[in-house]
Amino acid sequence: MIDKQVPSAAEAVADITDGASIAVGGFGLSGNPIALIQALLAQGTSGLSVVSNNCGVDDWGLGVLLNAHRIRKMTSSYVGENKEFERQFLTGELELELTPQGTLAEKLRAGGAGIAAFFTQTGVGTQVSEGGLPRQYNADGSVAVASPAKEVRVFAPSGVEREYVLEEAITTDFALVHALIGDRHGNLVFHEAARNFNPLAAMAGRICIAQVERLVEPGEIDPDAVHLPGIYVHRVLEVGTDIEKRIERRTVREGN
Repeated sequence: MIDKQVPSAAEAVADITDGASIAVGGFGLSGNPIALIQALLAQGTSGLSVVSNNCGVDDWGLGVLLNAHRIRKMTSSYVGENKEFERQFLTGELELELTPQGTLAEKLRAGGAGIAAFFTQTGVGTQVSEGGLPRQYNADGSVAVASPAKEVRVFAPSGVEREYVLEEAITTDFALVHALIGDRHGNLVFHEAARNFNPLAAMAGRICIAQVERLVEPGEIDPDAVHLPGIYVHRVLEVGTDIEKRIERRTVREGN
């Protein structure tokens, strides 16, 4: 087996060029591959097409790339928490393909599984299937690019006819993910909420780069504990257990 460890974040992302497409793991700020994102920022790569559940916040996660105007297009399901995202989208600087969250997850999984497309009920009867959802605005606020209509067919898997919309799978040039534990062969274990989109993003990327808090030797992870097998992972970077992690909001009781 190949030792997939890389010595630095800069080396891990060195071949991500301008205009690349990247699937990025994380759910909110949980499980953001921040060391790899910051290395990409330092490298100066621009014109990126990013697929991720959200775009971080103004000063963390993918938000640092957005603030530097390195992202050309986002494919996301949740775009709140980020004022700069809103500004860039409404002024025509950023293209957005807004996708229902479960559909986005399945599009990534399908891409990694070699499934070209699938039918789902989600979005039937809305602009998701009928088209016309703004993807990019002109500077004057008019719609420059709108989503196209998608194929809708009727199926009756349970004996009741219902409409389903065709959704195409997503594959990307690269994937950036964060895991709790990884071994040198690329087998990964994720922690709680970080498991939501990281495995799916990893599957969709033709080259997957994983930052891990703890790197162990092959065989140290119980096979039953592996969340993502190393066949999907091409590079592993150890970032340490003390890497900074943030949350969007902290709520405490008065007096605590």
